[in-house]
Amino acid sequence: MSSFGDFNRVNTNITALEAQLSLNKINKELGDSRLKLSTGFRVNKAEDDAAGFAIASRLKSRVAGLEKAMQNVGDAKSVLNMVEGAYNTMMDNLIEMKSLATQGANATLGQDERNYIGAQIEALANDINDVVNSTKYNDVNLLDGAAAANDAAVPAGNYAFTVQSGEGANDQTAITIDFLNAGQLFGDTAGAATLSGAIVTGAATAAGTAFAAGPPVVAAVEPTRTSITVGAGVTAADYNGFITDVDGAIDVLNADINTLGINQRTLSSKEVQLAQAITANSSAQSRIMDTDFAAEQSNAIRLQILQQTATAALSQANMGPQAVLGFLGQN
Repeated sequence: MSSFGDFNRVNTNITALEAQLSLNKINKELGDSRLKLSTGFRVNKAEDDAAGFAIASRLKSRVAGLEKAMQNVGDAKSVLNMVEGAYNTMMDNLIEMKSLATQGANATLGQDERNYIGAQIEALANDINDVVNSTKYNDVNLLDGAAAANDAAVPAGNYAFTVQSGEGANDQTAITIDFLNAGQLFGDTAGAATLSGAIVTGAATAAGTAFAAGPPVVAAVEPTRTSITVGAGVTAADYNGFITDVDGAIDVLNADINTLGINQRTLSSKEVQLAQAITANSSAQSRIMDTDFAAEQSNAIRLQILQQTATAALSQANMGPQAVLGFLGQN
């Protein structure tokens, strides 16, 4: 602090220097306060809070990873939703097949009527294969076995993929989708097979195709896309036996639907966990980084008042030497 005698010094204006020093400090604090108000952040650079800045950076990195993981889970759910839609259509067709088989098992029908029913059953089976062949995500066939060509880790018989469902290297969720077609639903995985009398499964398109995926080279065989053929001499007894075959096919599809539901529930649970983790980490980052606007606004007003006071004090201090010179008659 300056003493009374400092006001009378001419060569070195101690009072003005001290006032200038105080004003510079206030201006810096006011600048920092305005920066906090304009950015919304309490910590804008490492010097503001070195430890807090480092912790907040790690939290920000984790939140970014969790948000991408949430997106990954959403993409995987989209894949499963497409498969679910295909399964629902296939189930509707199987239920219609059973209805037709039950109708055809009635001995009061004539041969022409039973043949008409057979044509409808064949059409429903072909429709199942069309659904299988058209169920794609990002140009990858999910149900017909073609997906095996795109991933060396895919075993024959199903399409398996992993979802990066967290921000850690080990945070992965495995999903498996079984290959299906009309023939496989009815237990045919190797070619033609008799179901009931004149009702058989047979190769409707080319037999399975071997894919070489590598390196390393892994053979993955596409399931034979078999359909159902109903002979012209189909009988009521054939349809009666076919009812059991359809029930078996429904059981096969129900097992896959159950697996699908478990996978969907797993991904939905992951979504909830990720949302909670994102909220918790974002809140922690906010507590470290964000500005308390009410407190900072009050601080800015206080600094503005001090700035005005310091400016006035500096102006007054600069007038001291002029007063001395005037007293000496040199002004």
